[in-house]
Amino acid sequence: MEVELRILQLPVDYREVKQRVTRIWEDLQPQTQFAVHIGLDASAKAIVLEQCAKNRGYRDADIRGFRPARGECLPDGPEVIASEVSMKAVSKRVEGHVEGVEVTFSRDAGRYVCDYTYYLSLHHGNGYAALIHVPPLSRWLPASLLGKALQVIIQDMLEELRKPELKAWFAENSTAVIPARGNQLGDCSFGEN
Repeated sequence: MEVELRILQLPVDYREVKQRVTRIWEDLQPQTQFAVHIGLDASAKAIVLEQCAKNRGYRDADIRGFRPARGECLPDGPEVIASEVSMKAVSKRVEGHVEGVEVTFSRDAGRYVCDYTYYLSLHHGNGYAALIHVPPLSRWLPASLLGKALQVIIQDMLEELRKPELKAWFAENSTAVIPARGNQLGDCSFGEN
């Protein structure tokens, strides 16, 4: 699989994030097909794959003291947007592939700048985005191990995204096709975590 990787550091600033995420999706189309956002969660003990992002509830101020109007990301936007990647499936598939690193998934990204960024990216990218919350670097999680874990996780996400192409090919080239069930998450705020 050929992948062009572009890395961009975003500030903990709602207004700046809104401008830059919008520009990523608008300026880099059609090259940008999938965006992976990585955010630090100082209280995390594992790598957390976030399934969805919420539009409302952003009450905490960013580093500049700004809060989004009415605590929402996009006026009239859907309440929840889920990623096209099944984070639960990815977390199960990568389990054990990186010794000493726990990977889990969540349906609540926290209503701060990471969740806000994710919502915007999911909106502009029609669900083709991911948010990975990582714990701080430490003796048990040095940069080299975190990097290896992120590589395994992102490669798995990219492989999952290729599956719809295979399903479409089988649908066109097979006489008996059993339709695949879509992502039935519904409201991401409910369900197992």
